Amino acid sequence: MLMENKAENKAVFDAESAKEVVKELRDSFVTGKTKSHRWRVTQLKAMLKMLDENEPQIVAALRDDLSKPEFESSLYEIQMLKNSCRLALKEMNHWMMPEKAKTSLTTFPSSAEIVSEPLGVVLVISAWNYPFLLSLDPVVGAISAGNAIVLKPSEMAPASSSLIAKLVADYLDSSCIKVVEGAVPETSALLEQKWDKILYTGNGRVARIVMAAAAKHLTPVVLELGGKSPVIVDSNINLKVATRRIIAGKWGCNNGQACISPDYIITTKDYATKLVDSFKCELERFYGKDPLESKDLSRIVNSNHFDRLSKLMDEEKVSSKIVHGGQRNEKNLQIAPTIFLDVPVNSLIMKEEIFGPLLPIITVDKVEQSFDLIHSSGGKPLAAYLFTNNKKLKCKFVETVSAGGLVVNDTAVHLAIHSLPFGGVGESGMGSNHGKFSFDAFSHKKAVLYRGFAGDAFLRYPPYTPGKLTLLQALLSGSIVGIIRALLGWFWA
Repeated sequence: MLMENKAENKAVFDAESAKEVVKELRDSFVTGKTKSHRWRVTQLKAMLKMLDENEPQIVAALRDDLSKPEFESSLYEIQMLKNSCRLALKEMNHWMMPEKAKTSLTTFPSSAEIVSEPLGVVLVISAWNYPFLLSLDPVVGAISAGNAIVLKPSEMAPASSSLIAKLVADYLDSSCIKVVEGAVPETSALLEQKWDKILYTGNGRVARIVMAAAAKHLTPVVLELGGKSPVIVDSNINLKVATRRIIAGKWGCNNGQACISPDYIITTKDYATKLVDSFKCELERFYGKDPLESKDLSRIVNSNHFDRLSKLMDEEKVSSKIVHGGQRNEKNLQIAPTIFLDVPVNSLIMKEEIFGPLLPIITVDKVEQSFDLIHSSGGKPLAAYLFTNNKKLKCKFVETVSAGGLVVNDTAVHLAIHSLPFGGVGESGMGSNHGKFSFDAFSHKKAVLYRGFAGDAFLRYPPYTPGKLTLLQALLSGSIVGIIRALLGWFWA
């Protein structure tokens, strides 16, 4: 019995354990091992091999955690991760090359460049809704930038967390990349340590805890959060295509449990009925008459989230507004795609991020009033969507709506474009990643200026004179005319 207690105590991951992990990784980092192009390539190829050889196990883990359809698992988690690895392998050599920078007359003759160097030892804290993509996609960026990494997967997706820990240990360099499993105590222990950067994906409440912990060490952070992502639907559009694309971005992305999922729709009073009818038709076509029997919808992650969503549905001033769906199975943690029409803007469902299969529709007299409604919400969402053929409306949307990303005539697909940054603004987060932006997020841009010993200007040295001051001011301004005037003034003085 005593031996068992000792084994249990040894298994506890506390602040001292976290300190040892960080020290081991920092010792590996200072050897320069992770900085080499060869190491980075080796790790990314190993991750690709890991994904190729273990796709059935990954799909099974996601099914255990979320009942996620194989289609979504293969496409939105595994394939997108493979794409990230392949892009990094293709472009990393270019990303690592110093960028030439212009110099000025002030330092003539000289040359300058910007050198990307790894930050050091970084921490990635992931979310449960896309446990593989949101865990390993930032790791791809951190590897390509040459860092040592600790990954903390979400305990709310235990099968995925366990599999990630096993696969990373089996395929990647364990002296430089480690996975720490656990819940609040383990995360707290990690946050007590000094990191060179922290990337957190999740909600605003925990983000504040992460940021406060990081501030003690002046550690920079990237926060990928969420918010109420609106969809503006104009009239005179291809309604069938628009409806299908909203469904794909809402219920086709983990049954609404996605940070860029459409949160609510704004349309005109005159168009709302047509829109609802189109949703009813397409939802039945996709998920059948009884969507709780569909194999193409994820379940709710746990009972706490099921209860939270049920509370939103059952609020007195909201429950009567259901125009489609509403079926629930508490035992199986299932909620059908549910549409509400004209819910009050002061209801619970309009005050917090829904993060589930519920979709309220708000109506306005004119579609242009949608912008005021979005602004009055006070937040800047992670995404915002507009469906229209009106060029002026598109321009106003881009000019006036502040969000992490905007999409016109589709939803959620911007996440797949690696040439676009993915990140929030304000309450929806800070910093960005994906593709080159991930590399940059985990790199320090080091300014380097090269000079020889020729062209040493006596003007900068004492004794200081009015003539030296005038000429140096002209040089710093970069004005050729000013320099000529200063030289003429010097000559005639």
